[in-house]
Amino acid sequence: MFGELDRGELRYRIWKLMEESGVASFPRPVFGRIPNFVGSDLAAIRLAEAEVFKKARVVKVNPDAPQRKVRELVLRAGKLLVMPTPRISEGFLVLDPRRIPSWLYRDASTISGSFRYGTIVDPSQLPEVDLVIAGSVVVNTYGERLGKGEGYSEIEYGILTEYGKLSENVPIVTTVHDVQVVNHRIPLAPWDITIDYISTPTRAIMCEGERRRPKGILWDYLSLDKINAIPVLRELAKRRLPSFS
Repeated sequence: MFGELDRGELRYRIWKLMEESGVASFPRPVFGRIPNFVGSDLAAIRLAEAEVFKKARVVKVNPDAPQRKVRELVLRAGKLLVMPTPRISEGFLVLDPRRIPSWLYRDASTISGSFRYGTIVDPSQLPEVDLVIAGSVVVNTYGERLGKGEGYSEIEYGILTEYGKLSENVPIVTTVHDVQVVNHRIPLAPWDITIDYISTPTRAIMCEGERRRPKGILWDYLSLDKINAIPVLRELAKRRLPSFS
């Protein structure tokens, strides 16, 4: 579709394509974001019909706009929802549908509503996650994925792995628009995770490439500023890194 491009250029071209083709949705412009898209609800509904979703009991979903409907459907299906706070600034929220009136599930699935109806839980006390939903900018059928470039999905994955709340066998899914699925390889970095299943407004895709799961936090790739900006990560660094203070 785009030939051989570096990671930043590939993201930019997808964001630009989404804006110019009319599939980008609020909040706009989508540049620099996990982009919301026309049909995000359809992609979420298609995912909820998949066996990988039906079997899960505890689902971790990113807090971005295109996965808002996914979070609502997790609650409607009676599953526990684990949601990182934006930029992991306040750690992780847990939303229990048994403690939320069903008519409030939509509100609870928004960022503001998740703080009203969810509970911030220390990572050591989180339930074990058995399905991960990740937002994406671009993916392919090999399961290679790029987010917006700030590494939060990978850091969240690493934190949960470090605390024993996420095993390498747990499937990772993304919901995207069809134009975000490219037909060539995506260059990956050592910290990148791959996707097992893609749900779009029109199709479900089982990925066929090698599964990549980093073993916890790859500290050598994190700056001191990034560690200090995320309280949960800073506390973990104090335990894992003897030189950290």
